[in-house]
Amino acid sequence: MNIAPGRGGRILLAFIPFVLIALVYVVSSAQRRADNPDDKLLPPISEMVEATQNLAFRPDRRSGEIVLWVDTAASLRRLVIGLAIATAIGLVLGLAIGLIPLVGATFGSLIAVLSMIPPMAVLPILFIVFGLGELSKVVLIVFGVAPCLVRDLALAVGKIPTEQLVKAQSLGASTWQIAVRVALPQVMPRLVESVRLMLGPAFLFLIAAEAIAADVGLGYRIFLVRRYLAMDVILPYVAWITFLAYLMDFALAWIARRSFPWAYAQDGQR
Repeated sequence: MNIAPGRGGRILLAFIPFVLIALVYVVSSAQRRADNPDDKLLPPISEMVEATQNLAFRPDRRSGEIVLWVDTAASLRRLVIGLAIATAIGLVLGLAIGLIPLVGATFGSLIAVLSMIPPMAVLPILFIVFGLGELSKVVLIVFGVAPCLVRDLALAVGKIPTEQLVKAQSLGASTWQIAVRVALPQVMPRLVESVRLMLGPAFLFLIAAEAIAADVGLGYRIFLVRRYLAMDVILPYVAWITFLAYLMDFALAWIARRSFPWAYAQDGQR
């Protein structure tokens, strides 16, 4: 418990599980191909590289578009819009519920109930109400992410020492000034952390919506080729989605550390 690796050791240890997974995959793929040359479940890495090159660098014969980048742009547009709206809702309502007792008493229970509803259960309702276009996919992300952000931010506001609020009021600060100048700066790091934690669910909602009703997107492409058992396309797409999620998480962490260094002053490994 008291042995902590250095920076180089952490990097090396972080790579070991990935190397082992890749090794197990290569061995398993070779074994399955040796038993059945037509096996599609675990395609060799060479086939996945070739499929990725076709999707990422060669125009599609029908549309003339480069499929991977078109799918990526469509999915990221939906995801970013949904997360931006959910973050704005989470910040405003979270501050209001956590800071103003009347608002908390009015909307606190409602937000708690909404956060317990499985977003995938309301997906058919969203398609009926908002149609099969872009709006329903964005609304699904907002519905799945916003209530959790609201609750998390409200709890963070509730943990602000009462002494700070009393001192601000005694100096003549209004509710708006306290929210903007006292509460907001203290909960912003928590907001970024909450958005980071919601990236995985947000991608899940996006892929599910695209799989059911879309004509472009990462989720659409995966479920389109699954009927052909095209694992040489599915696995690279899954890896690409994972990489995008990791990049977004890394970017949010970098922004948080640069914008709120005081929140990470005692966390040297973050």
